[in-house]
Amino acid sequence: MPATAKIPPPERDFRVVRVAAPLRQSVVEGIRQAIATGRFVAGERLTEKELCEMIGVSRTLVREALRQLESEGLIDVVPNRGPVVARVSLAQAEQIYQVRRELEGLASELFALHATEEQQKDLKKALKNLKASINSTDPSVRVATKNEFYACLLRGSGNEALGQVLGLLNSRVTLLRATSLQHKGRSQQSVIELTALVDLLVARDAKGARQAAILHVTNAAEAALNVLREHLQQT
Repeated sequence: MPATAKIPPPERDFRVVRVAAPLRQSVVEGIRQAIATGRFVAGERLTEKELCEMIGVSRTLVREALRQLESEGLIDVVPNRGPVVARVSLAQAEQIYQVRRELEGLASELFALHATEEQQKDLKKALKNLKASINSTDPSVRVATKNEFYACLLRGSGNEALGQVLGLLNSRVTLLRATSLQHKGRSQQSVIELTALVDLLVARDAKGARQAAILHVTNAAEAALNVLREHLQQT
């Protein structure tokens, strides 16, 4: 590649914007998003130098972020290799989706029962943004809009404990979301499922919303597990 060649867009997508939020947390989110979009894959080594250049921050901030992501289970520190993106086994993935089905089903049921009109509007807006992101060539845009959709869903559920538990699960879901994105046609089908879910949520059909949420997670699980199986067969 010529010395004057431009840096590929994916290398710039994760640079931290210095806003009021703590900078360290912004670095954590930048690395998390890079993993969620497949910029770094399971088992890949993460070097401080590359992360500093990619995100645009100091080594100290990168080290602090890596320690936090290690505590969340998103990365592992391997002797003589350093930090690497954590791997999720087929059995672990099945267990994660089993829990996610129940939690997101409950969140949807509670949203249908308790969400305010303003929270319904926020969710519909988040869905609109998610639909618009499907044609984006930047996977980080799709991940960001989906994260916002789920954030709106959790806020409308009115259950703080539920949000905290799902937050603890989020790192593992991040690894699996990167896998499900590789499944052809999954993004489009996901939007169809979430559109049906939002219709039920706005109609305050708690039972139907719970069932729709469970179906959505079940289909996401099938897509991700199929990709994982294919990877295992190739290794």
